[in-house]
Amino acid sequence: MHIFVTGGTGHSGPYIISNLIAAGHEVTALARSDKSAEAVSALGAKARRGDLDDLDGLKAAAAASDGVIHVAHRQDLLPTGGLDAVAAAEQKIMLAYGEALKGTGKPLVTSGSIGSPGWEHLGRPATEEDPTLSGGEKFKGTLRVRNVVETAVLGLAKQGVRSSVVRIPTIIHSTTDNTGFLPILIGLAKEKGVVGYPGDGKNNWSAVHARDLAVVFRLALEKSPAGRNWHAVADEAIPFRDIAEAIGNRLNLPAVPIPADELMLPGFFGFLANLVKLDVAASSAITRQILGWDPTQPGMLADLDNGHYFPAG
Repeated sequence: MHIFVTGGTGHSGPYIISNLIAAGHEVTALARSDKSAEAVSALGAKARRGDLDDLDGLKAAAAASDGVIHVAHRQDLLPTGGLDAVAAAEQKIMLAYGEALKGTGKPLVTSGSIGSPGWEHLGRPATEEDPTLSGGEKFKGTLRVRNVVETAVLGLAKQGVRSSVVRIPTIIHSTTDNTGFLPILIGLAKEKGVVGYPGDGKNNWSAVHARDLAVVFRLALEKSPAGRNWHAVADEAIPFRDIAEAIGNRLNLPAVPIPADELMLPGFFGFLANLVKLDVAASSAITRQILGWDPTQPGMLADLDNGHYFPAG
């Protein structure tokens, strides 16, 4: 299959491109600059110059492909419009793909989020069958506002698009992780001199290695029925305190509880204040069973020892 990929130079994108090519697919990847074009070409993909705000270009690329994997985000909108602007732009992109792929039965696989607020306090791990929760004005400024994107993607199934969403955990880890939550938490610990965790630290985060994540995207592309959610979750529930203590052990810093009144801006965690309190354990049993996914990479706590997160000196 000839696959059009966006986000090919992000954290997970190179793993997705490499996995697709290793499985025998041809890949064309969106590239915003000469540097990005060189990077995707080095992976064995064909570069297509363009931007996420060029909807006609995205439609043309999708129509010329046998399927689309979309993991890019309009991060340039964050400083001025926040998550609301990013979600609105993504929704337009999904609808553009829908116009290009309508009635073709071609696959469209996009990224979703395990961490969208609303699933908390289920009393069990969230599953692939838990529906995408409503977004809208009520949830402006929160992760949940992006749920309009997932809803738009799944809605394309009724228009003859084999659309699906891969829900991604809070932490994607790998040797090339430079900007994810782990580097941010490590940097914060170095700055503060302690590793903080919210309250009692019993709230759970989930995680996946970027290489295992890439496999889920490919399997969804190849096998997913229309209108399905998948969970790329390897570590289903890691207490935040365990993450803090693991970082503290490697930095020789104490892990300490942060009271609720110190969580918010301009408190200990800064812009992470809402995220660190998330408590969303998630199961990937359905994804493993139906797609045949079997994660093989080290778990998150083990991967903290890979030498990248804590380089010597």
